[in-house]
Amino acid sequence: MGSKKPASTSPKKPRRSPRKRPEAPIGLGAGELAGGGPAGAPPAALDELAGRVRDQGGSVLASYREPIGGHWVSIVSLPVERVEPTPFQRDASPAHLEKIARVMEKIGRFLDPIILSPAPDGRWWTPNGNHRLQALKKMNIRAVVGLVVPEPAISHQILALNTEKGYNLREKALGVLKLLRVLSARGSGWADRTEESLAFELEEPAFVTLGLAYEARPRLSGGVYQPVLRRVEAFLPEKLAAALERRAKRAETLLALDDAITAAVNQLKERGMQSPYLKAFVAARVNPIRFHKGEPPPFEETIERMLRAAQRFDAGKVKESDIARSGGPPAAAEE
Repeated sequence: MGSKKPASTSPKKPRRSPRKRPEAPIGLGAGELAGGGPAGAPPAALDELAGRVRDQGGSVLASYREPIGGHWVSIVSLPVERVEPTPFQRDASPAHLEKIARVMEKIGRFLDPIILSPAPDGRWWTPNGNHRLQALKKMNIRAVVGLVVPEPAISHQILALNTEKGYNLREKALGVLKLLRVLSARGSGWADRTEESLAFELEEPAFVTLGLAYEARPRLSGGVYQPVLRRVEAFLPEKLAAALERRAKRAETLLALDDAITAAVNQLKERGMQSPYLKAFVAARVNPIRFHKGEPPPFEETIERMLRAAQRFDAGKVKESDIARSGGPPAAAEE
C-alpha cells in the first residue's frame, strides 16, 4: 500500500466569492434607450461634444442611453486624424494590426465602432480601439465611427476593461504607470488625488512598481516577483507625484533584488544546472513569506530580506532534484 502524499504547505490563495447576480431583470428596457419621456433630452455636456464633433468635420449619427446605467452616449463619425490612442496604453501590435486591416479589407466594412472620450487638447482619445483605429489609418480610410462617452474619467477606467487584445504583465504594468503619470500632470484636481483613490483605474498596486522596473529593464522577468508583490504592496495614501517618487525607490530595490537573483542563477549554471525554472526557483528559495500565514511584512522589509538572502545564496547546497521538484512555468521575460 503506497504512502500518502504529504499535504501541501503552500499558503492557499484566498478565493474570490462570485458576485451575486440579481434574479429580476435590471437596467433599462429596449424601448427606453432612445430617451424622451421622464428621461428627457441628452445632457448639455453631450450637446457640447456634438458641437465639437461637427466643428471638426464629423457628424453625430445617434444619441441614446446605454442599457445598464442609463448614461447618455453618442455614436459619431470623425476624421481619423482627429483621433489618437490614450497616451497610457500599450503600443499597437504590428501583427495584430495587420490582421485586422486584412479582415476589414476582405469584408469591405467597418462594423465595430471604437470608444471615444474628449482629450484635453480638443482632439479625441480612444481607450479601447487603438488597433482598429491604426488599421483604418494603415488602409488610408478617411473616417472612423465611434461611441462618445462624455465623461473623461471613463478613458482612465477602460484600461481595466480593455478586451481588444489581452495585455501581458509588462504591457499592463507600463500602461498603468503611464496612466498614473498622465493624471499626476493633469490639472482640475487630478494631481491632488491619492493613489488610493484610483484603486479601480490602477487595478493592482504592484503594477506601478513593476511598470517602473520594466521601464528601466525591459527584459525583466516580472512574473517571478509578482506573487510576492501582490502580498506586500498596497495603494499609497500620498498624492500622485509623491506616490510616484516612492514607487521609483521601490522599483530600484526590486531591480537590486533581480541583480542578486540573476547572480545566484549564474552560480547554478556554472555548476551545470540548466533549466527554464532557475530564476523562479531562486526567487522562491529566498522568499521569506513563502509559507507565512496572516499579514506579511511591508514591502521594504520583505524585499530587503529577499535581497540579503539572495546575496548569501549558496549554489553548492542545491541539488538537481530540488529544481526538478520546484516545477511551475518558466521564468521568461514577457514579450
